[in-house]
Amino acid sequence: MSKPLLRFAPSPNGRLHLGHALSALITWRAADLLGGTAHLRIEDIDTNRCKPEFTAAIFEDLHWLGLSWPEPVMHQSDRFEIYMDAANRLRAMDLLYPCFCSRTDIAAHASEPDPEGAPLYPGTCRHLSNAERIERLERGDPVQFRLDVEAALEMTRSLSFSVIGPTILDRPQIRYARPQRWGDVVLQRKDIPTSYHLSVVIDDAAQGVTHVTRGRDMEAATDIHVLLQMLLGLPTPYYHFHRLLLDDSGQKLSKSKGSQTLADLRAQGATAEQVRRQLGF
Repeated sequence: MSKPLLRFAPSPNGRLHLGHALSALITWRAADLLGGTAHLRIEDIDTNRCKPEFTAAIFEDLHWLGLSWPEPVMHQSDRFEIYMDAANRLRAMDLLYPCFCSRTDIAAHASEPDPEGAPLYPGTCRHLSNAERIERLERGDPVQFRLDVEAALEMTRSLSFSVIGPTILDRPQIRYARPQRWGDVVLQRKDIPTSYHLSVVIDDAAQGVTHVTRGRDMEAATDIHVLLQMLLGLPTPYYHFHRLLLDDSGQKLSKSKGSQTLADLRAQGATAEQVRRQLGF
């Protein structure tokens, strides 16, 4: 049996905050409890927002917390051709279609939200004729490519996966994925030839990840990942969903909301030991 392998995979589009520290510490502790290894992966497919200085800061912050990992570190920005090959496999299965809708278009026609509260894509471009698709592609209209989830589900058996909790050593429980609640998700963005959903399943398989630790806010997205794993013939890891850190308003900590960073805490004189103790480590 392969040795357990876990990963912590931040995006270098800002400085890490306490929520990232909690997730990283949970991942490394889980690896220790399982007798495995925790890897660091840099999820930098968004080449517009991800910056080298933020990548360097991730290394600095995690080393400050006392964490280490095997080298070399995987950087997703080096792997676009691999993601494109996977997308082409799905395209050959007639599961990807071009979508020309803007966010405004989607909001105007959506009748319900997706699991994250965003307008649920109503499948508008799934019904375009081949002639119209070709015309718009040749015209150079901005395009992204979506997964035809209904067609994909017709090609798969029951989508089950194993969830471990509340601790990483608990007995796994079977859960059934419901990716249809996401509608036809984007797998290739307008500006990037991949998406988070596609790249994360490709890289987890490539690295041999056996256990994925992620925040509870990612539970619903796991349904899409299990579907892609089934379609692409990839293994499905065990999943463990951990608690989130919330701010005074009850919202999860985030870079976009300007949550206090680990660098801020260091500048104020906090030690790594104090941060670890605050987070229960």
